[in-house]
Amino acid sequence: MTPIDHQFSATRRLVLKGVGVVALAGLGVLRFGAMPAFAAANDKWPEEAFKQKGAPEAIKALYGKTAEVSDKVKLDAPEIAENGAVVPISVTTTLTDVTSISFLVADNPNALAASYIIPAGTMPSVANRIKMAKTSNVTAIVEAGGKLYSATKEVKVTVGGCGG
Repeated sequence: MTPIDHQFSATRRLVLKGVGVVALAGLGVLRFGAMPAFAAANDKWPEEAFKQKGAPEAIKALYGKTAEVSDKVKLDAPEIAENGAVVPISVTTTLTDVTSISFLVADNPNALAASYIIPAGTMPSVANRIKMAKTSNVTAIVEAGGKLYSATKEVKVTVGGCGG
């Protein structure tokens, strides 16, 4: 076996191992992702909140209270999204004691797009790509010090993402 053949053989083994890990994860043998991590940390996945059709109902199911608009929550989202299947959004805040950040899309079939638990001592900043069915308001909710703060921005969608 030449050195080049040996290099290809080693690369092939690494690729096959990776495929095996992905296959096991797909079968549920290995668990990756936010849902198991969230469930392990909190013993309960917020299933009801993710089922809600409207943003106020999703916020109520997730947090049990309402949010107030704050200029300390900075939501970055495009004014126009050319593809609703991958809309880049991010949120940062200057608030202290942040414990969670969530994204909601008012006119999606299910309003809650993502929810993150922010560990103590972590920089309160989250970025994601979300799906949007159509032009809608995107709201970022930041839980800090036991209160909810929000920022909202309308995003115009030119090509649908949630089945559109």
